[in-house]
Amino acid sequence: MPNMDVNGTPVEVDEDGFILHPEQWNEEVANAFAREEGISEITEEHWKVINYLRDYYYQFEVAPMIRKLCKETGFNLKKIYALFPSGPAKGACKLAGLPKPTGCV
Repeated sequence: MPNMDVNGTPVEVDEDGFILHPEQWNEEVANAFAREEGISEITEEHWKVINYLRDYYYQFEVAPMIRKLCKETGFNLKKIYALFPSGPAKGACKLAGLPKPTGCV
């Protein structure tokens, strides 16, 4: 599996760039993923989505459906895509350090 270098620390990712060992995730990893996704700065709005995704994942061991993500964060789908141009699954879940979602996020 490929590695991503985050400030000299290798982080193992899958072929799509999702972290393989979520325990390796931290804010530096999130910022590295953000740069790869073309996000220059992680704002409070990004963190609101990221933290919600992480909390939900660690409670239920699955990423939330997009409707739930929108309802709980107060952001509509257009806003989610404005924050994470590659979408809630590829962008937001990746930045949150979640494994690649298998269903509809």
